[in-house]
Amino acid sequence: MAKPLQIIILFLLFTLVVKAQDNYEIQVYGSETVEKGHTMLELHSNYTSNGSKFAAGGILPTNHVFHETIEITHGWTTWFETGFYFFNSVGSDGRTGYVGSHLRPRVAAPDAWHWPVGVSISTEFGFQKAAFAGSTFDLEIRPIIDKKWSKLYLSFNPTLGKSFAGEDADIGFVFEPNLKASYDITKVVALGFEYYGATGRFFHYSPIQQQEHALYIATDLNFSANWEFNAGYGWGLTDSGDRGIIKIILGRRF
Repeated sequence: MAKPLQIIILFLLFTLVVKAQDNYEIQVYGSETVEKGHTMLELHSNYTSNGSKFAAGGILPTNHVFHETIEITHGWTTWFETGFYFFNSVGSDGRTGYVGSHLRPRVAAPDAWHWPVGVSISTEFGFQKAAFAGSTFDLEIRPIIDKKWSKLYLSFNPTLGKSFAGEDADIGFVFEPNLKASYDITKVVALGFEYYGATGRFFHYSPIQQQEHALYIATDLNFSANWEFNAGYGWGLTDSGDRGIIKIILGRRF
């Protein structure tokens, strides 16, 4: 039991000395990692129905663009996994192409510890092309805390993001909280909401209209232990973010 504790401490130290790709992977994480020896293949499909319509700062507009992300995650132990992402954009006027890739190692508190809540932490880092993002190399630090009470599920991801290259490199750490609440309507269908925010520099928050806040109505379908399905529609609540996004996550465990 000491070995996973040492790994978690190393991850925490790493995050202290070292942003997920916006609108490519829209997901509030649960604390569980992929089972040892198994691989999860996911397709994240997001369509911006109401986004930016003009290029700004060299970044292409997002209106009526599909973002297609392939995520491959492998479980190495019962408490450690690694994920890899391929970000892609599909749209008119030169907005189709490969955007970038991220690597995401994650560790979780083992079940043997019998904690009252699920806990894990991921560090996601990688690059993206300047035409699609203000940051061309960044890091996301995502603590994950979740709990299931009968039919009610809650998950909170108090995320920090840091850009190391591009126009956002001098900003410092940005607070990006995510929250999910869902309720099992049936054994298969769960309904709820998801919240995604970006409030600016940690402890030095931006004015409200410069922050990003989005609320999604979402559903999860649990029709098989080997399949994952999540879908939702989100509204941007401030002028800084896209105003309407449809998202679908389809995953298969092998």
